[in-house]
Amino acid sequence: MITTYVGIGSNIDRHTHVEAAIEELAQLGTDLKCSTIYESLPIGFDGHPFFNLVVEFRTALSLAELARQLRDIELRWGRSEQAQKNEDRTLDLDIVLYGDICSTQKPELPRSDIYRFPFVIQPLFELCPELILPGDGRSIRQIWLQSDQQHLITPVKTWFTITTAE
Repeated sequence: MITTYVGIGSNIDRHTHVEAAIEELAQLGTDLKCSTIYESLPIGFDGHPFFNLVVEFRTALSLAELARQLRDIELRWGRSEQAQKNEDRTLDLDIVLYGDICSTQKPELPRSDIYRFPFVIQPLFELCPELILPGDGRSIRQIWLQSDQQHLITPVKTWFTITTAE
């Protein structure tokens, strides 16, 4: 089993799609843990505010199979196959970390968003502050402490109960 971290983002019918994503991810592994859900403004385009969080879980799926499953979930929940990077979306699922794998190929691991966006590093800090980032050598805590963007996101009160199949 591999521990993986998946980022969830939605800015269309956010409550429905975030909840659906968590329920879907719970079916792909065990020991699911969710960060706080944060609201943040879109970056790089004018659009509706996003809900973002990171989910940690253990999975037996290979990296390729996990990536395929995440894409299937996005499409099942209304994401267009031609969706562009900077546009509103029902659901965006990104593998942020997958065990200690480092890759510059798609999916890029660790995902560079860790260093760029508070809605990725803040949730990781909540879930695994002492985890050493593969290929970097620093802990999530060290990266988070060097980030000056924590104030750009707003916590959202959870509106549902997370149930996991163990």
